[in-house]
Amino acid sequence: MAYENMIHKLDRTTVARFSMGQVVEHKKFGYRGIIFDVDATFSQSSEWYDMMAKSRPNKDRPWYHILVDGETHSTYVAEENLLFSDTADTINHPLVSQLFVEAKNGQHAARQTLN
Repeated sequence: MAYENMIHKLDRTTVARFSMGQVVEHKKFGYRGIIFDVDATFSQSSEWYDMMAKSRPNKDRPWYHILVDGETHSTYVAEENLLFSDTADTINHPLVSQLFVEAKNGQHAARQTLN
């Protein structure tokens, strides 16, 4: 089943700007990465938010799990802090080939659905 940009949570639907397999760029920190999972709303602890989300992004919009280009870690980023990446360079992360098959136009297809 193809991943759609609709995330259902309880009785409402949130439309996500980005989708799994899409390459994005962080607005503030400039790093690029590939989205490997999407949460309809913030799903970490209050402690994590207080310590890590210094700009206090909206918790009621989508948040994205991102494999960071050139690194071995992932990040958790609010939608408002992401931009579409127009760079066609390959994302260099050890998990990319395990999670995705490369497709056209910078979009990658998931090998399997995560959630």
